[in-house]
Amino acid sequence: MKVIYRVVQHDGGWAYKVGDVFSETFPSHDRALAAARRAAGEQRIAGETRGIEYETPDGRWHHEVASGDDRPETEIDDVE
Repeated sequence: MKVIYRVVQHDGGWAYKVGDVFSETFPSHDRALAAARRAAGEQRIAGETRGIEYETPDGRWHHEVASGDDRPETEIDDVE
């Protein structure tokens, strides 16, 4: 799995975006890019194996075990 962090203009400043979700707005492109790099790096750090629950759009609940070392690949897409 690959998670792409896109640095984009947003709400009068700059933000990074993952899918349809924006980060907070930063006053400069450089600060948004630094935040995206930091977030992407943290995304790759292994954690603990834990049980998770989530609901799908059809209203069904799922229970799974999420492996703490199953981390995605990350990429920064810088629009500037």
